[in-house]
Amino acid sequence: MEVILLERVAKLGQMGDVVSVKDGYARNFLLPQEKALRASDANIKAFEAQKAQLEARNLETKKEAAALAEKLEGQKFVVIRSASDSGALYGSVTTRDAADAATENGFSVDRKQVALKAPIKELGLHEVHVILHPEVEATIVLNVARSFEEAELQAEGKSIQELAAEAEAQAEFEIAELFDDIGSAASDDDDLAETVAEEAADEE
Repeated sequence: MEVILLERVAKLGQMGDVVSVKDGYARNFLLPQEKALRASDANIKAFEAQKAQLEARNLETKKEAAALAEKLEGQKFVVIRSASDSGALYGSVTTRDAADAATENGFSVDRKQVALKAPIKELGLHEVHVILHPEVEATIVLNVARSFEEAELQAEGKSIQELAAEAEAQAEFEIAELFDDIGSAASDDDDLAETVAEEAADEE
């Protein structure tokens, strides 16, 4: 199907371009989202008549998007999820989760604007693109962790593997200290037994 683009569409063209696309892509995405019109003579004439208005509207929304992108760029949002010790999530973090995290922190982001190559399925820091306008996007970071304390450590640059190794080392250290305490208590008992035996021998 041939369509005329009402805005810039990535990998297709600029506003006003007449392009050929698959029927399903046009019917399911471009036409219902008002990103394009069927390229009939009547629609092309209507577009030419409205072109100045569309361009002005596009410029206005682009300015608004650019202002939001400036504030949003590089922002980090914490998403708390359950996960295994190896860092694999029970479930995944989706576009809706990313949009909700941004919105909860005062940014107006819709899940349709979030571009994820694949759902996030492990703990850690993940870069996510937010497409605010056909010509404007921002990159945010989702800090996916099991707790806010873990998120803080991840933000400092520690990976889940390093955190697990540190926790293990700490546990081993505590166990070693416990055995030292037991050992010293046992030697104290031995000393006491020797002293009692010596005193008994003296009395005899």
